[in-house]
Amino acid sequence: MKISEIMTVDSVVTGIKANSKRLLLQDLSKKAAEVTGIFERTVFDSLLERENLGSTGFGGGTALPHARIPEAKQVYGFFARLNAPVDFETIDGKPVDLVFMLISPEGSGADHLTALAQASRILKDEAACAKIRQAAAKEEIYALLNLSLIHISEP
Repeated sequence: MKISEIMTVDSVVTGIKANSKRLLLQDLSKKAAEVTGIFERTVFDSLLERENLGSTGFGGGTALPHARIPEAKQVYGFFARLNAPVDFETIDGKPVDLVFMLISPEGSGADHLTALAQASRILKDEAACAKIRQAAAKEEIYALLNLSLIHISEP
């Protein structure tokens, strides 16, 4: 599965001004609703339910919120770069400014796990994250997300 199979340039959001984890998830739920056609509240509630099990904040300023939603027709990826970092209850206690969100169908076991693994590899790549933080436009971020996975996959 390639990043380009789960997201488009329109799935990249920049300039988010949320000042809390909850507001960030609301903003991302709104974007997901626009792309997927799933009711915004359904997305938000599903993300919160997952966060209540334990934070999806990785550390290093990154987070990977995700949810399985029965109404999802496929795995969808969304990427957000925030204007200012927000507290996301990460392992290292650092606030988050890069977020890769996944929405998957309820029965998408292998596809969901594959997408999680790929997003995780990108978020753990400090060089890729540094480039994404410096990117001027969402088109550049999208290109970097696709290139990062290729770079990470090489031996």
